[in-house]
Amino acid sequence: MKTLRNRIALIFEGSRPYAKIGKALDIFLICLILFNVVAIVLESEPELHKQYSQYFLTIELISVAIFTLEYVVRLWSCVDRIEYASSEDSALKKRIKYFFTPLALIDLLAILPTWLMMFFSFDLRFLRVVRLLRIFKLTRYSRAMQLLLESFKEERSSLIAAFFIMTVVMILAACGIYLLEHDVQPDKFGSIPAAMWWALVTLTTVGYGDVVPITHVGKLFGGVITVLSMGMVAIPTGLLASSFADQLRKRREAFQEAVLHSLVDGELTRDEREHLDHLRAELGLSHAEANKAIKLIMSQRVHSLYCRHCGQKL
Repeated sequence: MKTLRNRIALIFEGSRPYAKIGKALDIFLICLILFNVVAIVLESEPELHKQYSQYFLTIELISVAIFTLEYVVRLWSCVDRIEYASSEDSALKKRIKYFFTPLALIDLLAILPTWLMMFFSFDLRFLRVVRLLRIFKLTRYSRAMQLLLESFKEERSSLIAAFFIMTVVMILAACGIYLLEHDVQPDKFGSIPAAMWWALVTLTTVGYGDVVPITHVGKLFGGVITVLSMGMVAIPTGLLASSFADQLRKRREAFQEAVLHSLVDGELTRDEREHLDHLRAELGLSHAEANKAIKLIMSQRVHSLYCRHCGQKL
């Protein structure tokens, strides 16, 4: 007999037999988040804020109440999450672990500014910008964003190394342009920290043009840094692209393994198809990809039952 807490955990995870309820809840929360973001953006218009301030306040209070309820219930029911099922930790330790997960922290940031506003006074412009962080709650429902976060997590050591190299090159570029240009442009290259702005925009290939070298040697040095910057930017981009593709491959392989497991008896039952469809949605695969994988594996299984030489059934 499932407890209320266990049922709620299954609903939040979209697991059977509460997959439809979980999906409906996700759609409702996605719509509420998007509605909130639109309201916060429109509220920044002085005329609209003056005319509809009461409506904006009502929307904010209702939304924060719903998001707070969601956060508290998630924190309460996280003990029964599948990932914690095999853990022998106490309920308190499980909740502390969940509290410090990225998605839980995003949920907290979505409601914290409004609750703090009740006890402290804030600059409204600052409050609006912080409240816009609410859009990051969509990360929970976006498989693409989850893939990107997984890519960052997988390549974090390589990305740290790449950014360290970029930082060293930026400092060297700032020192070089300072030595070459500080005598002729003391207002722009008067110090190494001031030269770092030029080094940063040049290395990122943005090149605003507000600060440029004017000496021949300075221009030559700037050209070398610009060419070098192409390789610097390509390193983290290539790492993320490769990791993103690898994450997609892993998800496709996980789905194919599930299909193979379901086809042990040679056919897919209704429950197995529902399970595969739920897994497909969880892994962020399209219906076309899933159907293609199922058809391919079923055809391979059929061919394996017949001799490739004589065509007779084995």
